[in-house]
Amino acid sequence: MAEKRSSGVEGAFVEEGSVAGGSFVPALRVPAVPGLFADEGGAKVFGNKCVSCGTPYFPKAADCHNPHCQASRMEDCAFSGKGVVWSYSVADFPPPPPHKYDKPFKPYVIGVIDMDNGLRMVGQMVDPLERVRIGAPVELVIDTLYHEDDKAYTSWKFKLV
Repeated sequence: MAEKRSSGVEGAFVEEGSVAGGSFVPALRVPAVPGLFADEGGAKVFGNKCVSCGTPYFPKAADCHNPHCQASRMEDCAFSGKGVVWSYSVADFPPPPPHKYDKPFKPYVIGVIDMDNGLRMVGQMVDPLERVRIGAPVELVIDTLYHEDDKAYTSWKFKLV
């Protein structure tokens, strides 16, 4: 597993990666989609919640879509924490452009997660298919999605706990 350490740049971390000859070259960790999630102080995604009815949204929604809500009043929120696997599937073929991935392509698990905070989220699983089960506890993490131009592009993912 890659070691993370602060790079001295606000919001950036360094991930150590091996290269030919056994030496290590740092790769700057940057979000694949800036402003949607963060790793500082623990993994979190940025969405919002209706203060009238408490319905959470990720990504942000302009209005509350809960049919029982009497007044749509949205407030920005950061969501983090744990949840359980509601369902999952395996991506066993490369995604089409504009999606990016490290080559050679390796199949991965896509989980649908019921978070303790009320969100139902979709994201890649860090763990291999053999370990993933419906009802398994997971936590939100920020992990590398792909590498490009000496940078490690990150996204939210889920890890079994």
